Order: sequence, then structure tokens, then C-alpha cells
Amino acid sequence: MTNDTTTPSRRTIVAAMAAGTMAAVSAAGTAQAQTTPKTFVLAHGAWHGGWCWRRVSDRLEKRGHKVFTPTMTGLGERSHLLDPKVNLATHVTDIVNVIKWEGLSDIVLVGHSYGGMVISGVAEQMHEAIGSIVFLDAFVPENGEALVPLTARRQAIEELAQKGETSMKPVPAAVFQVNEKDRAWVDRMCTPHPLATLTDKITLTGARERIAKRSYIRATGYANAPLDAAQAKVKARTGWRVYEMPCGHDAMVDMPDRLTEILLEVA
Repeated sequence: MTNDTTTPSRRTIVAAMAAGTMAAVSAAGTAQAQTTPKTFVLAHGAWHGGWCWRRVSDRLEKRGHKVFTPTMTGLGERSHLLDPKVNLATHVTDIVNVIKWEGLSDIVLVGHSYGGMVISGVAEQMHEAIGSIVFLDAFVPENGEALVPLTARRQAIEELAQKGETSMKPVPAAVFQVNEKDRAWVDRMCTPHPLATLTDKITLTGARERIAKRSYIRATGYANAPLDAAQAKVKARTGWRVYEMPCGHDAMVDMPDRLTEILLEVA
């Protein structure tokens, strides 16, 4: 009788089955890790509202994630609450209270443009609830800074303040290089912005830097020296991931698919 070396022994079969089972379990674990639902809190910029995030929030929710897009006091559907007393602290509290009252944890906190001021303030109060913080074409203030000296619209803001104005009219979407198809819609949706939020100085103690994941996304289709400076600043620091998107300032409007991909990558 000859031995057929190509016929597997019972031990070999059992070992192979065990290995296959472990591989399946490992693959299942990997797949589960990749699809674990995350919670996103998306903070809009000046003149905007929660409405601007609709395309991105729809995409995230379809993938099973939870998304909050609060509109800050005095803007969007809350524009009837515009008041001289609305300041930067008001807007920080708007976002902080969503996190508190919804009982959120390990969130991905995103701030667009002026929203970078807001989420920096939020981090001071809620950094333990933030797993990842993302600055989308946003200002990244340091302690004691206001938005006024950081923006290219410094003179216009200062002139309004000197005149005693309490709000600033929206900047046309064309200036922000929003794609032509959506410009009329964005212009129609934007509302005057409370001026005090732009002139208030922020108090920071470094909580933002203690958040485990920190990212910056620059919309390169919008030429803006202050935002270039913000990008360069964080790029020179350790622990920051920096991305670029070839679109206008309102990246959530212009390129929602790509933005969604990046947000899931840094979550």
C-alpha cells in the first residue's frame, strides 16, 4: 500500500478549520471596527446655519452615524433671536449645551471658518467628550485673540463696531468661491451675523491641544492669507493631520462626498 501525501490528515483538516474560523472572526472584528457608529457635531461658520451641513449630514447618517448640526443663536432658523447681547460665549454655549443635554461622548467636533473660534471655546469646557476635533477652513485662535485681527475683513468689522452696529451683513457666496450652481441658494440662506462674536477675545488654556485627534482641512480654491497662516501654524505642530480640498470656502456645499470621507478618516 502506498501513502497518498496529497490527502490531508484529520489533524490537518481540524487545524485548517480552526484557522479559518479565527480568520473569519478577525475579519468580522475588523469590519465591525470600520463601521462602528460615531457621533458628529458640526458647527457652522459666520452668516450660515445648520442648513449648510445637510449634504454631509445626510451622507454620514446613511452610513449609520449620528449627526448634530446646531444653528447658533441669531442665525438661520434662529435669526429672530439676533440681539446685541449675542456674543462668542453665547455661541460656545450653544454647542456645549447640545453635548451636555444629549449626553454625547467621544464626539467628532467640526468647526467651519468662524466655527474654529467656537469649537476652541467648546474644547475648554468639554474636551473629555471630544475624541476628534476638526478645523474646516477655519481660524485656530490662541489665548486672548479675537477673530477680528485674524480675518481679511478686519477693517470692515472695525468700522461697523465704531458706528455702533450690532451685526454684519452676509458676504456674497461668490466671494467665498462657492460653486456657481449653489451661490444663489447660499446667498438666500445666509443671515446677518452678531458682531460681538467677532470682536470678543477668547480665553484658552490648551484644552484643544489635549484632544487626541486634531485635524485641519484647507479649501484651496478659496484664496485667503489668514487661513493659509492657520494651516501653516498647525502643520508645524506635532499631532495634527492636515488635508487640502480643491474647492471654495464652503467645502460642505461644494464637495460633500470628499469631506465626508475625510471626516470618517479622522473620526
